[in-house]
Amino acid sequence: MQKLLNQSDKFNLDNSVVYLNGAFMSPQLKSVSEVGVKALSVKENPAIVGVNDFFETPELLRLEFSKMINNIDHSRIALIPSVSYGIANVTRNVDVRGRKVLVAGEQFPSNVYPWMRITTDQGGELVIIDPPFETENRGARWNEKILSAIDKDCAVVALSHAHWADGTLFDLVAIRKRTREVGCLLVIDGTQSVGALPFNVQEIEPDALICAGYKWLLGPYGLGLAYYGEYFKDGVPVEENWINRLHSEDFTGLVEYEEQYQPGALRYGMGEQSQFVLAPMLLQALKQINEWDPARIQQYCHDLVDQPIKDLRQNGYWIEEDQFRASHLFGIRRDNMSIEKIKKKLVDQNIFVSFRGTSIRVSPYVHNQPKDLEKLLEALVY
Repeated sequence: MQKLLNQSDKFNLDNSVVYLNGAFMSPQLKSVSEVGVKALSVKENPAIVGVNDFFETPELLRLEFSKMINNIDHSRIALIPSVSYGIANVTRNVDVRGRKVLVAGEQFPSNVYPWMRITTDQGGELVIIDPPFETENRGARWNEKILSAIDKDCAVVALSHAHWADGTLFDLVAIRKRTREVGCLLVIDGTQSVGALPFNVQEIEPDALICAGYKWLLGPYGLGLAYYGEYFKDGVPVEENWINRLHSEDFTGLVEYEEQYQPGALRYGMGEQSQFVLAPMLLQALKQINEWDPARIQQYCHDLVDQPIKDLRQNGYWIEEDQFRASHLFGIRRDNMSIEKIKKKLVDQNIFVSFRGTSIRVSPYVHNQPKDLEKLLEALVY
């Protein structure tokens, strides 16, 4: 695998800023901005918009996203406005009565609140698997706790791939194997991993994979993508819109109301999914990521953070063990650490990271250079 070189020339970041906060919001590629400006001007002359324009870009998005996650059936991809929308399509079609839904501790709310609602409404139980208190072998033992909790009473395991607060990796292959043994669904929020970390649906076989577009997919805010597996092929979507129905491409026949949906997961797509401005922008972003390759992106981030992480550990900071941590997203902790004092110091030095719970969340990308991590290291150590 050929190493990826620094890609800062493809972004328009302020050189006075050290931006290590892609998990909050990715910077926008210059090429994506150019596509957005061009797309925005189209509505100045709507006469040039044709019927095919409602369908062509969404289809290309499904193909490009399928390439990214190694999905062989692009009809299983739906365009969604948010993670909560994508999860709502899932909860609309599952039965948790008398059964458990497992989630990880301090998981992002969009993959928790829907499960709180459905377990309350249907009479199920939401079980939160918190990380071990001790830091030694934390990632491995957290995965073990999750695996041990998956039994015949589980209806759904709803997780991320990389935990949004500190980048802890969950062994989705092992978890998928266990969920199959007990007849349980696996629902993944891939927002903080897909695009920057390889994800293979042929290997993991999730029942659903939901991704917001404005983080590691480098897209605009308000448009995301979801994969729905075989379990959801005949489900009911959260909304009934015209474009999800069979033969919606025939505008003259739209008043001949159709009971059947479009094939596969197309039934789960949002209304106004054609998104004449946002969809071309996201498509350009996915093309660039696929050209770079998520595996190469992850390797670039690994090479960037490897030595700084070793230095931080030597100076009393705790960071998850390498085999259970992403390189594009990781948390830094230390006993008796003054979050407010560190936050002020970093802000004063124009170093942008996030703070989630007790963790300093650092999320570099291919626009970052070694000097950025050196500045962070100096701020935290000296």
